[in-house]
Amino acid sequence: MEKKWVRDYMTKAVDTISIDAVVQDVIDAIKRTAHDGFPVVKGDEVVGYISARDIILVSPNASPDTPVREIDEIFRKHLLVAEPDMAMTDVARVIVRSGIQKLPVIDEKNRLCGIISNTDVLRSQIEHVSPEKVYKLMDTLHRLHGIVPQMKRGAVPLRNLRPTQSRIYQDELEGRMYELKQGLAEPIIAIKMPKRTLLVDGHHRAVAAQKMGIKILEAYIITITEDIELGLERTARELHLGEIADIEILDYARHPLVAGTQRIGRLDGDQKDA
Repeated sequence: MEKKWVRDYMTKAVDTISIDAVVQDVIDAIKRTAHDGFPVVKGDEVVGYISARDIILVSPNASPDTPVREIDEIFRKHLLVAEPDMAMTDVARVIVRSGIQKLPVIDEKNRLCGIISNTDVLRSQIEHVSPEKVYKLMDTLHRLHGIVPQMKRGAVPLRNLRPTQSRIYQDELEGRMYELKQGLAEPIIAIKMPKRTLLVDGHHRAVAAQKMGIKILEAYIITITEDIELGLERTARELHLGEIADIEILDYARHPLVAGTQRIGRLDGDQKDA
């Protein structure tokens, strides 16, 4: 089974609380970001983690002017962290056994690299798009066209994507919209070429994002420097696909996999009733 790593799922842009802050600063940060906790830093070093629960339950007598460093027993006592090269399965064990929802991710010098949450763990387990799948696509491109593609994980603007699939299903679209709201959507796969970017996998996610006003998506980006026409492009041209809005949403047909699952569920129910 392919291993999944913290570095691929952690959030790199992290809101923090300075060791020199006061409780009111933590309260303001909670209001501003809607996060329930933050790594506490001294310079660029992680020295602890403080949450709303800590302030309300562990130190209820703390005033807004109480310095964070004066209640440092709260976040210093059992500081649990992850590392970028830690397997997601190991993070899952720590989160489940400790009951902590988020872990700061640090490097060998205790510097903050990101944060990993129980939602990230869940997302890592339900994703179908993996680096292995992307590498297989890259190998196919190499064998068919004699090119050497490069791959990285990053964000792509929706407006730059040219679809290669003409139709999607309404029921699956609704599922992808829910996943995006929950932060569970898996990355799309895109091929970036000199003058265009093709959407290879993730058409339901792209349409869902557009409907929700999301302008960029996380993606595995395969870069090709050669200006060649791929078979996917020829198909897109024949289907008159130029942008995400050109994808047709089939609201009169159910996705075969979803419909099949529902039929199985109904059969099981009939058997139980019988």
